[in-house]
Amino acid sequence: MSSAPLPFIDLKAQRRRLGPQIEAAIGRVLEHGAFIMGPEVRELEAQLAAYAGVKHCISCASGTDALMMVLMAKGIGPGDAVFCPSFTFAATAEVVALLGASPVFVDVREDDFNIDPQSLAAAIPVAEAAGLTPRAIIAVDLFGQPADYRALQPLADAHGLWILADAAQSFGASYDNRRVGALGDVATTSFFPAKPLGCYGDGGAIFTHDDDFRDVLHSIRVHGQGRDKYENVRLGITGRLDTMQAAVLLQKMTIFDDEIAARNAVADRYAAGLPKSIAAPAVLAGRTSVWAQYTVLLDNRDAVQQALQAEGIPTMIYYLRPLHTQLPYARFPQVPGGLPVTDRLARRVLSLPMHPYLDAPTQERILEAVHRAVAA
Repeated sequence: MSSAPLPFIDLKAQRRRLGPQIEAAIGRVLEHGAFIMGPEVRELEAQLAAYAGVKHCISCASGTDALMMVLMAKGIGPGDAVFCPSFTFAATAEVVALLGASPVFVDVREDDFNIDPQSLAAAIPVAEAAGLTPRAIIAVDLFGQPADYRALQPLADAHGLWILADAAQSFGASYDNRRVGALGDVATTSFFPAKPLGCYGDGGAIFTHDDDFRDVLHSIRVHGQGRDKYENVRLGITGRLDTMQAAVLLQKMTIFDDEIAARNAVADRYAAGLPKSIAAPAVLAGRTSVWAQYTVLLDNRDAVQQALQAEGIPTMIYYLRPLHTQLPYARFPQVPGGLPVTDRLARRVLSLPMHPYLDAPTQERILEAVHRAVAA
């Protein structure tokens, strides 16, 4: 069997499948020349809104900008507390801190890697005792599976909080037969190239049913624009999605459901073939996953990772250093008793290659290498 290094995510395979269509779509943008907010942007927004089952989709320049624009539109600022997991990418807490508000770090659950409602309940009085005003929850749908919105909503209602569903890794998944994008009070996603639905650069989107909120986001996206480009009615950013990226995403939307099905087939093969000593991820009742990553738990993670690397099998660790342990965020409040699950996961998680074009023979090579690494 070959020992040549494998890709962790094989974007070239997707490129081979869609290359002519994407080249033609980019060519059309080059021909009409509307590189900023061209017709493809409006078409993509309409398709994404329909796919998610919401009234409005507002595209933007990145998943981080999507989070930032929502917080800006909601008036989040100094003195406000926004509850978020520490076991996530930096952007989740970064946007809160950049606006002068305080992220309050909450632990996650080991079964789905997502924010723990019980930990959230314990964190709310901590924020209040620190003189902060609890305002919002950022529920990150980690690794492709939605957070437990059914359990989060009563807490949000009881404390006057709104929920931002951070679907950067889960767009295309569902919860209680509702697609991601329609969960929470407002949802965001990312089109970073490695995401299940990724463009050829940075990109993001926001999903809402609220007409007025849509209008505010449109303004923030273009420097706080009012009636024209030279009237500014609020602080804003340069948050537009490039027309070329919209053109790429329109083509990728044509195969998105097929790729989600392929991702689930890969996940099923992993679940059936992994050693019993490895804790494989599970999709919980009422949910589906798009498997942005396939993340297992190992007590001897570092040794297994090194053994796989020696056999040309790439792996990744998401997230080796939780946010509450990192310099920019260590000063912010966290739930009493620390974040033991988050700390434990950071020592044990390992993500295996995952993409729609991971065929059965190649995956068998990965599984055989995993068995050897675990037995060593």
